[in-house]
Amino acid sequence: MLRRLVDVRGEEVRAMLWSFAYFFCLMCGYAILKPLRDAMLVAGSMKLLSTSVTFSITFGAMLVAVPLYSALVARYPRHRVIPYVYGFFLLNLVAFYALMEAGVAPRAVARSFFVWASVYNLFVVSVFWSFMADLFVSEQGKRLFGFIAAGGTLGAILGPLLTARLVKPLGATNLLLVSAALLVVAIVCVKRLTAWAHVASERRPPLVPRNEAPVGGGVFAGFQLMLRSRFLLMLGLQVLLYTVTSTFLYIQQLQLVATHASDTAGRVQAFANIEFWVQGLTLFLQVLVTGRLLDRLGLVTGLLLTPVVTALGFLALAVSPSLAMLTVFRALRSSVHYAIDRPSREVLFTSVDREERYKSKSFIDTAVYRGGDLVSTWLQTGLTGLGLGLAGLALLGTPLAVLWGVVAVYLARHQARAARAHLTVDQVEAQEASAAR
Repeated sequence: MLRRLVDVRGEEVRAMLWSFAYFFCLMCGYAILKPLRDAMLVAGSMKLLSTSVTFSITFGAMLVAVPLYSALVARYPRHRVIPYVYGFFLLNLVAFYALMEAGVAPRAVARSFFVWASVYNLFVVSVFWSFMADLFVSEQGKRLFGFIAAGGTLGAILGPLLTARLVKPLGATNLLLVSAALLVVAIVCVKRLTAWAHVASERRPPLVPRNEAPVGGGVFAGFQLMLRSRFLLMLGLQVLLYTVTSTFLYIQQLQLVATHASDTAGRVQAFANIEFWVQGLTLFLQVLVTGRLLDRLGLVTGLLLTPVVTALGFLALAVSPSLAMLTVFRALRSSVHYAIDRPSREVLFTSVDREERYKSKSFIDTAVYRGGDLVSTWLQTGLTGLGLGLAGLALLGTPLAVLWGVVAVYLARHQARAARAHLTVDQVEAQEASAAR
């Protein structure tokens, strides 16, 4: 039955299922935290802060967190680093629980929790995908990453349902312990996957590289490595363009929903309807489409779909800025991104070296991502002040999506050359530069 859904080989089944469970626990745990985070936004009076200032605070927190993570990766091997990172966040959850239960400085704790949750969300997911890229080679990633990503989508769907069911009998603060328990299960999954990789590398060394040594390098290596590699710079630009266009779309969603619904209940219902279609369509694509599409059509198609949908969607919104149009656009764009674009992007990291995989990836997925939020929110504030409306923002998003598509083609072609030669992308670029001389 499982092999009808995904092209998985016998020796990969256990690792794929552990990876599915691992990502499910991470995303379900965060989906439980997210409503509490939003409640903290109000409790901490952060609603008085502008969106731009809030993103600025979060970006600053990222700039502190990334070097600390790089230092950990440089010193310890993989099988210790990942449990250390998750263990740290686990202790954070317990500490927040204790502070909230004791009623210590509620506004300060609320503000801190909001920023912490925004950092936590990106960090744990980035570490997960770094581990996946280290565990599987490019060919395996194309077949398996779509199904593995579906575990996260399922967790994102079930998390809010658990929250709705448990918040009254347990109380809001106790949901932190539920999320912590899921993080413990995620650590168990990491241990099981590490054991599988150890055995598989001995049985089939070409397919499962045994990468257990510390990565090495300096604490600012993620940023430095990105500056030295054209491929990593393009990856950073890809994330930046995705984030900027996402923020433009998010702003339009807020404005259209506010216009469409006059009361809070109506707005909640509108947001819920959009999220339902996004998550449902994403799960369908991840389970039934992603792996086979990437295996047959390749990374160029996988990486191009979201920019194409984005460009066409912004054009449609510029012509008809309605809530119905936005719902269709958002559902298609987000589902294609999470089901196809994100797994495709993770395959790109199977063709970089280990230091780049853990350090540059975490820098791109966290600091560059939140930096994109920061740039786009301040840009939107300025453009709105100049009188640019929904149609203008939509038209601005279209050329950005086109540029994103050009970057996607570049990345896919360079990764394909590296995979064929069994080299890293940097090694291929060095060979090309040498030949050009």
